[in-house]
Amino acid sequence: MVRFGRFIIRHSKVALFGFIAIVLASTFWGFQAFDLLKSGGYDDPGSDSARVTKILKTTFAQEPAELVAIADFKDSADAPANVVAGKQLQAEFAKISGVDRVDSYYSLGQQPSLKSVDGKAVYFFVNLKNDVVQTTVAREIQNRFDTTDRAACESAANCYDVPNATVHIAGFAAVSSELSTTIAHDLGKAEAVAIPLVILLLLFVFGSLVAAGLPLLVGGLSILGTFFIVWAAAQHSDTSIFVVNLATGLGIGLGIDYALLMVNRYREERARGIDVDAAVVATVASAGRTVLFSGLTVAIVLAAMGFFPQYFLKSFALGGIAVVALAVAAALVPLPALMHLLGDRINAGRLIKRDLTPKESGAWGSVSRFVMKRPIAVLLVTLIGLGGLASLAAGAQFGQVDDRILAKSDRVVVASNIVRERFNGREASPVDIVVRGGTASDIASYTIALSQVAHIQRVQSTAGIAQNGNLDTGYASLFADYSKDGYQHILAVHDIESRSPAGIDLTDAIRKLPAKGFSQIWVGGSAAIYTDSQLGITNNLPLVLGWIIGATLVLIFLFTGSVLLPIKAVILNFLSLGATLGVLTWIFIDGQFKWLLGDFIVTGTVDTSTLVLIGVVAFGLSMDYELFLLSRIKEQHDAGLGTTESVAVGLQRSGRIITAAALVLAVSFIAFISSSVTIIKMLGLGVAFAILLDATIVRGLLVPALMRLFGDLNWWAPKWLHWVHRKLGLED
Repeated sequence: MVRFGRFIIRHSKVALFGFIAIVLASTFWGFQAFDLLKSGGYDDPGSDSARVTKILKTTFAQEPAELVAIADFKDSADAPANVVAGKQLQAEFAKISGVDRVDSYYSLGQQPSLKSVDGKAVYFFVNLKNDVVQTTVAREIQNRFDTTDRAACESAANCYDVPNATVHIAGFAAVSSELSTTIAHDLGKAEAVAIPLVILLLLFVFGSLVAAGLPLLVGGLSILGTFFIVWAAAQHSDTSIFVVNLATGLGIGLGIDYALLMVNRYREERARGIDVDAAVVATVASAGRTVLFSGLTVAIVLAAMGFFPQYFLKSFALGGIAVVALAVAAALVPLPALMHLLGDRINAGRLIKRDLTPKESGAWGSVSRFVMKRPIAVLLVTLIGLGGLASLAAGAQFGQVDDRILAKSDRVVVASNIVRERFNGREASPVDIVVRGGTASDIASYTIALSQVAHIQRVQSTAGIAQNGNLDTGYASLFADYSKDGYQHILAVHDIESRSPAGIDLTDAIRKLPAKGFSQIWVGGSAAIYTDSQLGITNNLPLVLGWIIGATLVLIFLFTGSVLLPIKAVILNFLSLGATLGVLTWIFIDGQFKWLLGDFIVTGTVDTSTLVLIGVVAFGLSMDYELFLLSRIKEQHDAGLGTTESVAVGLQRSGRIITAAALVLAVSFIAFISSSVTIIKMLGLGVAFAILLDATIVRGLLVPALMRLFGDLNWWAPKWLHWVHRKLGLED
């Protein structure tokens, strides 16, 4: 790192302006990424349910309707005038560019199941072409036909009104459209709140205008560069729109962390009386080494999300690694170059009249000494508190998102609630089963057995229609096209929320049914897709945890040369995450603090994918702070101080950096609470709570208490590991 630091100061202008120029040039493509990002990505593409979706598309030319419209008449949907109006509405849907096919209650023989219980509302199924941007077409249809939001409808030049009825638009494409629009709006709103607060905090923490601008330089360069990498990835694979939120929050946060660490160390070196060149080299060699190890640790932790099959989580692995790598690069290349060019002008524009040089003694040193005088008592009280918070997660139910992550008043939520409350069956999200082999008798037997499963209302197959174990073969001819190329399609309509624990129970019950005579059977549809997605997470979780724990243990050992310190760090991080999970469960399942966070919809579950994201991001950032602290403690210990004094001095020199960085980062994430999308609220609150808890309670109380109890064991390692550490050139 010393040679690297000398190289940077020899080529300061090239390092600074060259790096900035490359990143700015990349924005030509990077800002085009937003139109390519998608709001889905929760499904497991290698599952049985994905196989069903593919077979239905390629063999049967069937796809789930991307849009589900409901025409809600003031009187009977079968009244002659309403029948005419309904058929005209279907024709108007078909005229929209990008619409492939439209089916409705009226074109499908006025089946009772396609009509609401009160007989006034009916279904329309709108399939979109594959070669169009479906969210764009969905938004056009919503703005033209959906009368929930009259202002949006009337803003369309050709707003269409159905006589004697209101029209509501639901379905996956409609939810995606609303999410894309809402997230873009909410991100701007969050930034409008967060950026002024972050700037004020940076001015207070850094003490001068020039120094306060350095984190924005590092964070801004990392965010803009990440957009380019996301754009490049989106050219070849599905990428989640939520990666924008992660890149923004994490980029600002790491920019603050790394800039604060580097500037703080530079000021220390200058206070020792060495010249600017030597101070920059020393900063790169010490703080730069910490930044490098920290970034490597955070990136490897975030990479764990790539083990999950869902592109929602894979996108975060990609975006997370990109933003961390760029933040590290920005902190090690243009930042030291700028510090070298500025010299002591880094303190120009001072707004706070205090000594900006880090102090050798102060509040954090006093706290650590207080803790280390009574480590057992502090440890017990703290663990009881964290355990109490973690206990709030007892009995937590995990699920996945649907339209209810949007606000109650959102037009797509209003439409979806009409389906939930006024229709017996979920006609737009049935169970789809594909089988191979079997005789007509086998199909009939299976159809009858399937109709007797709890919550199944009707089953359709080439054998006919079955309800409650009774098979009506009179309709068999209607379903002749359910058999093609050796495959048989069996469709079952249910009455439950597909993306819920009840959907898992239904899928499991169907998969356990005897399937005599069939050579192969696959269960698909919304409930099965949801079930397989949950399994994709739980089945891969051991691998993810193994990767995170193993990589963390190795990297912290390489950083410290200790066996015990990495184990301690991992255990404390999981304690912190347990407490965070408890708080999120209490709020988002029990519905607490809605008066403060906004009136989000309580579904009785917390989103599994978002919890994984929060856990991985919080774990990575916790390791960030752990390395900040351990680097200063180890430095004092290597200088000859005992454990108690090493911890006290190390915490004093790093405590302010950690808490300041955590506070500013928390503000960046907590601004997401203003979003009307529940999982964005949860992401913001979860990460903010976890890092504040970690930066205060864990680093300020638990770490000093445990290190005091461990004493010299903190630095123990077998002789062969010390040999490995020395051979790798990591010993001081």
